[in-house]
Amino acid sequence: MMMKKMGAWMLLALLTLVGDWCGRCYGCLEEERIGLLEIKPLFDPNSIYMRDWVEYSSNCCEWYGIECDNTTRRVIHLSLWDATDFLLGDWVLNASLFLPFKELQSLDLSFNGLVGCSENEGFEVLPSKLEVLDLTRNRFNNDKGILSCFNGISALKSLDLSDNQLTGSGLKVLSSRLKKLENLHLSANQCNDSIFSSITGFSSLKSLDLSYNEVTGSGLKVLSSRLQKLENLHLSGNQCNDSIFSSITGFSSLKSLDLSDNQVTGSGLKVLSSRLKRLENLDLSGNQCNDSIFSSLSGFSSLKYLNLSKNQLTGSSTGINSFQVLVSGLRNLEELHLYSNKLNNNILSSLSGFSTLKSLDLSDNMFTGSTGLNGLRNLETLYLDSTDFKESILIESLGALPSLKTLDASYSNFTHFGKGLCNSSSLEEVFLDDSSLPASFLRNIGPLSTLKVLSLAGVDFNSTLPAQGWCELKNLEELYLSGNNLKGVLPPCLGNLSFLQILDLSHNQLEGNIAFSYLSHLKQLRSLSIKNNYFQVPISFGSFMNLSNLKLIACDNNELIAAPSFQPSAPKFQLLFFSASNCTPKPLKAGFTNFLHSQYDLMFVDLSHNKFVGEPFPSWLFENNRKLNRLYLRDTSITGPLQLPQHPTPYLQTVDISGNTIHGQIARNICSIFPRLKNFLMANNSLTGCIPRCFGNMSSLEFLDLSNNHMSCELLEHNLPTVGSLWSLQLSNNNFSGRLPPSVFNMTYLLYLLLDGNKFVGEVPGTFSLESSLLWLDISNNLLSGMLPRGIGNSSKNQLDGIDLSRNHFEDLGDNNLTGPIPNWIDSLSELSIFVLKSNQFNGKLPHQLCLLRKLSILDLSENNFSGLLPSCLSNLNLTASDEKTSVEPDWGSRDYWSEEEMFSSMGGRGFSPSDTMLWPEISVKIAVELTAKKNFYTYEGGILRYMSALDLSCNRFTGEIPTEWGNLSGIYSLNLSQNNLTGLIPSSFSNLKHIESLDLSHNNLNGRIPAQLVELTFLAVFNVSYNNLSGRTPEMKNQFGTFDESSYKGNPLLCGPPLQNSCDKTESPSARVPNDCNGDGGFIDMYSFYASFGVCYIIAVLTIAAVLCINPHWRRRWFYFIEECIDTCFCFLAINFRKLSRFRR
Repeated sequence: MMMKKMGAWMLLALLTLVGDWCGRCYGCLEEERIGLLEIKPLFDPNSIYMRDWVEYSSNCCEWYGIECDNTTRRVIHLSLWDATDFLLGDWVLNASLFLPFKELQSLDLSFNGLVGCSENEGFEVLPSKLEVLDLTRNRFNNDKGILSCFNGISALKSLDLSDNQLTGSGLKVLSSRLKKLENLHLSANQCNDSIFSSITGFSSLKSLDLSYNEVTGSGLKVLSSRLQKLENLHLSGNQCNDSIFSSITGFSSLKSLDLSDNQVTGSGLKVLSSRLKRLENLDLSGNQCNDSIFSSLSGFSSLKYLNLSKNQLTGSSTGINSFQVLVSGLRNLEELHLYSNKLNNNILSSLSGFSTLKSLDLSDNMFTGSTGLNGLRNLETLYLDSTDFKESILIESLGALPSLKTLDASYSNFTHFGKGLCNSSSLEEVFLDDSSLPASFLRNIGPLSTLKVLSLAGVDFNSTLPAQGWCELKNLEELYLSGNNLKGVLPPCLGNLSFLQILDLSHNQLEGNIAFSYLSHLKQLRSLSIKNNYFQVPISFGSFMNLSNLKLIACDNNELIAAPSFQPSAPKFQLLFFSASNCTPKPLKAGFTNFLHSQYDLMFVDLSHNKFVGEPFPSWLFENNRKLNRLYLRDTSITGPLQLPQHPTPYLQTVDISGNTIHGQIARNICSIFPRLKNFLMANNSLTGCIPRCFGNMSSLEFLDLSNNHMSCELLEHNLPTVGSLWSLQLSNNNFSGRLPPSVFNMTYLLYLLLDGNKFVGEVPGTFSLESSLLWLDISNNLLSGMLPRGIGNSSKNQLDGIDLSRNHFEDLGDNNLTGPIPNWIDSLSELSIFVLKSNQFNGKLPHQLCLLRKLSILDLSENNFSGLLPSCLSNLNLTASDEKTSVEPDWGSRDYWSEEEMFSSMGGRGFSPSDTMLWPEISVKIAVELTAKKNFYTYEGGILRYMSALDLSCNRFTGEIPTEWGNLSGIYSLNLSQNNLTGLIPSSFSNLKHIESLDLSHNNLNGRIPAQLVELTFLAVFNVSYNNLSGRTPEMKNQFGTFDESSYKGNPLLCGPPLQNSCDKTESPSARVPNDCNGDGGFIDMYSFYASFGVCYIIAVLTIAAVLCINPHWRRRWFYFIEECIDTCFCFLAINFRKLSRFRR
């Protein structure tokens, strides 16, 4: 009998194992796998979240965003977060797509641009088991849209509609359809107090989130009698005040209440304590509470979590008494947040009464460290950020806390740091980043046998690494020492840290050959950053070959050196991340690091700014690493054609190979090889040909830079993506020709359009999109003509920051009701800070609307035919150079956050944060503007434009006087009014231009004296008033005026005094003035040399013709015959007209 029972149990176990094995072998049901594959093209097939949704992968339960039941293997959770291209516009859902999933319980459709559902195809068609639906961050902007999706989905328990544009007026209808709904999230919408009457029908509701709406709490009371089961109420980020407390008293089941970031003082809170007996979590952070709040909170005996951060707590003597009452009342409190108040040492001794406390945040208060923290036997986590520890008693006392595991005291100042903390027997994590610590800290920190994480980034020890103390932390797993000004070599005791997994030594001054360091002894190492030091790094990384766990190496800005002759055949590690940029200031003949040939899991490679002489494009990197996501090879001396891999690299998003000598054409199949390409940078190469046609269908493309090449063709609409998320297009300095395609100016999300330095002809298309996001437009140095397109000012966003149309052939055509070449709608470009129309044929007067561009910092209208008076209102412009102006070099780049998350989770979930800018090269736009200043042409590029301000109206036909109001342009750096017809005096108010460096008023008709006050301009480097009608004594030769020579004043015969030769005691005969010519003095041509060379050339031409006629008799006869015909024709013309004139007189 016993044997039979054992046999039955064994058979049952075997069947269970077989069933589990079969489930794992065959994965999800075939019907559902096919359904998922059919869904994929209806969303965004190029989405990185669907990249493993492929036909040859049979087990769809392992696909991203899919969760299956362990028994039935049916899909129970489906996440399609950001599965559509949100930039492509609105989307109407057909929920019948999900019919194959009979057991679906949870569906996530957040961040997809949903506006509603197809008629009779809402969520009601789905199986009745759907309980969780997430519609966060869509485009539901009216209740009709949301109601179209819900018409019989009775089993739903959780609905998230956060971050839409709902007012909530349609929720009353919805409540009759969703009778079982328990969780409703409506945060970040446009709801007001009328929402409360609309949700009274949700009688089963347990959690309600109305955070960040426009709620005051009026009308909330009506809910308390209807929502008797409500346990969680979130009203943060609204406009609630103390009156809300009386409205909450009826929610007797409430366990969690969030009123953070409102206008609460705490008055009236006490009444809640007798009503909300079950309340466990209370958040009042970011309000206006003072010390009186303590006594009001003492009655919440069930409270486990309390947040009073960012209030007005001081811990005064009166407040301490109230706080002690609070301590005695909250016997179950486990988590207390008091950061960003003005609490002092008085409160610390009272905290000992919180015997159950596990987490305490006292950051950013006014503690001095003179009082200890005792009695908190259960405390595990303590935050003391931004504290000025003038004494060490507080820190010393922490060593006696028996349960303390995590201490964060970053951004603090430690005058003393005793050894008490080092006696802790439980401490596992210590964060002291950007704090001020004694230089002896590393020497005295040991042993701390339980410590696993030590973070000391940005402390600035300014010393060598000691050979004791920190090396005794035998169980340390993560060590962060970046930005500490550490010097010397790595000590041998580093090898003692045998459990170390993450080591960051970046941004120091450490040196030595890492091949001979003890880094190779760290067998558990997963992540190593030694960037920005003086290490010598063998290019083979042979000493790391046995570190099998290594996933990340960042060694940028060190020195790569040749490897020893003998090296192991292949490393044991497989990297995810390798960065070694800017490591070879001299050409390196060794080529790419050989160990990369044996890497197959790389996702990120950066070898930029190295000199790998003669290396071809490394297509083998793509072949070996199918998950490669970003490749940076900028300025690496790569040569030859762009040889693409034979097989697609489906995950690649960024390729930057700018600044090399790659030649030939871009392969036509590049879009199929890199189907998800987002950022493609090949500037400053030798490319020829045209942009591949397939780029027109590449909706994933965001950043395209092909500037400074030799590409030539007529740019057509199918060469560029007409839809998608392209935000930067840079084709500068090529040989593109033809007319500008209208679609280029109609890209909704385009921010930067740089087409300068090409051969485009015709007029600029006027088809600017009303939704245009354009920040910078540069079409200078082309062959364009016509007038300024009116469409530039039609955008509803009006955020254009810069326009450069210089060196074209624009002219005023006088139609479209324009009053001048600069149209009246120019003031609609309210964000414009850079406006360049140099070297065109514009004419007419400057419209007063130009004065309304308050953010303008650079205005260059030189070398045109503008006329009339100088507008005095230009003095209202904010020509002050300031970092507050709209940035022309964006700090944000294009990132694939999902792949970064995958990378770091592969490294164990810790390490460098994906947002760490030290690791991630940014994709940014560097704007360049040519300006004439200080008698030279300068190119101002990138961030320097934030600080440059200039006004250049030279080489036009302006008349009249210089407005005295222009002296208010106090922050201007360069002012050029030369080569005009200006008259009158130089304004003495120019002495207010305190920051000016270049002032050019030459070649005008200015008269009178030069204001003596100008000597106060201490930054003036160039001063030119030559060729005017100025008189009197030159300014005193002091400050900057002591550096100006005679050329600054010549052509003014009535001027006298140094540095001129004219003495003010005698009168010199006036010399002739040089004509006002835009190519005169200060230009590129010396007129005297021009006349002399022209005369010589003329004589040479005449003598050459005479010599030819003497040598060749045939040409001589033809010449004399031609002269004879000309004489006869002229004689006949004169004779006939003379006869007609004689008859007319009669």
